[in-house]
Amino acid sequence: MGMLNQVGETMHYQEKFIYVGVDLHKETHTAVIINCWHQKLGEIQFANKPSAFPELIKAVKKHSKGLTPVYGLEDVGGHGRSLAVYLNEQNQSVKEVNAALAHSLRLSRPIVHKSDSWDAECIANTLLANLNTLPDANPQDLYWTIGQLVLRRRALVKAMSALTNQLHGQLTCAYPSYKQFFSEVDGKTALIFWEKYPSPHHLDKVSQEELTAFLRECSNNACSTSKAQQILELIKKDGDTKRGYQNSRDFLVRSIVRDIQFKKQEIARVEAELKTVMSELDYKLESMPGISTVTAAELVTEIGDVRRFSSANKLARHAGIAPVSFGSGGKSKTIKSKQGNKELHSIIYFLAVRQIGVDRTTKKPRNEVFYNYYTKKVAEGKTKGQALICVMRRLVNIIYGMMKNKTEYMLPAIPEKEAV
Repeated sequence: MGMLNQVGETMHYQEKFIYVGVDLHKETHTAVIINCWHQKLGEIQFANKPSAFPELIKAVKKHSKGLTPVYGLEDVGGHGRSLAVYLNEQNQSVKEVNAALAHSLRLSRPIVHKSDSWDAECIANTLLANLNTLPDANPQDLYWTIGQLVLRRRALVKAMSALTNQLHGQLTCAYPSYKQFFSEVDGKTALIFWEKYPSPHHLDKVSQEELTAFLRECSNNACSTSKAQQILELIKKDGDTKRGYQNSRDFLVRSIVRDIQFKKQEIARVEAELKTVMSELDYKLESMPGISTVTAAELVTEIGDVRRFSSANKLARHAGIAPVSFGSGGKSKTIKSKQGNKELHSIIYFLAVRQIGVDRTTKKPRNEVFYNYYTKKVAEGKTKGQALICVMRRLVNIIYGMMKNKTEYMLPAIPEKEAV
């Protein structure tokens, strides 16, 4: 009877709402309205502009009949941000639907197909099935701005990576032994060198003393006479690499170098702006080893207002870190969830890897508490992957507490007998 009453109460609660799933696109959105019995009540397509948003509310009202509408949106930080802001301003209930959940529902049907209408209906059904666990969509300007800065930085880093690959391609022909010149091909001193001497023939009349003076100046005295001697010797061993249209190839090297330098300057500017905007939140995430301003901003971008999550458990589920239980015939096991916010999962994964890492120079763990926790789980019989998930789950608890209470990370004192 207790179970029946519980089910009855649940159904009674769900019957109070109608569910609106919205498939979001750059120019137009498609919304499908369903009831608690998964019956499709209506559908509307409208333009992605504030002047068209009242059409959605008007269409939903036709099917409300005393019920409370609740809206489900997947991309509240991208194409759906304006709609989410508008619905919140109209005091509507808006939930952020995890894309992985809706995608799983699409694949679970006997015949898989895709259209804007079907996608919106899947979002509505996902909203119905997960109403109590989905976070509220609250795209505040501050969090949105941080997200846009993070996206801008990622785009610059990706572009700079492509440019660096192009530089490698050019230098392979001009300087076959170029990788032995500098520790980083796109380091500050290296870039100045490539721009000044894009190919070996520019060094034909340059003495070792002149090259030494040049390297010392552009490296702030970090390079010694031996570095200039090493470069000249390597060039001599490589032989003559001058070919036809060498001037054009030199131009390419210099052009790529200038572009890399510009990208680095822009990345620095974006990171400075990120630091300024992040300071308004007054989070102290950077107090944890391994979390830079950029990592903190990435966490904030994916989590948003942490108050959307009533507990660390819900944040863990949002990140796809909470384990899923599978059982049958009296036997059960827990496995890693493949659903959740993939970006947030990736950020926490790499943060966990850094926490259990060992410093190359000192050979000491970067974070002894997490390192000891990880080795303890491995010793208990967990695989390294399972132990890492345990670290990730503990990180979620700490990050949730730090964001909710705006507190610093305090490294616990380690008993002497447990110290590594």
